[in-house]
Amino acid sequence: MALSQARPKRKETGGRYIAYRKKRKYELGREPSFTKLGKKRIQTIRTMGASRKLRMLSADTANLFDPKTKAYKQVKIKTITDNPANRHFIRRNIMTKGAVVETELGKAKITSKPGQDGVVNAVLIS
Repeated sequence: MALSQARPKRKETGGRYIAYRKKRKYELGREPSFTKLGKKRIQTIRTMGASRKLRMLSADTANLFDPKTKAYKQVKIKTITDNPANRHFIRRNIMTKGAVVETELGKAKITSKPGQDGVVNAVLIS
């Protein structure tokens, strides 16, 4: 079954909206990508207006920014230590924006959206 991003059938109060049209193709949604820890895999998706979105399916490195030295470095990700989006993502090693990962240089917070940008950017926090 397709995911829809259209207006719901019911109001917050529980009352029903009266349908004035059928579903439209541009209202379709997609399953989340759930970027995992592993060998780098990227999928290209055609979006509206023939634009492209890069969906990262798995990654093992991150572009790490060190605020003290103001320098970027590509480092290997060891594991995911915290994820405020969902606590179950930690044991499944799923990366989202805001997730805290353990890298070779220490803990870092992911600042990009890997499932939509196709890249893992992070800032060193310790």
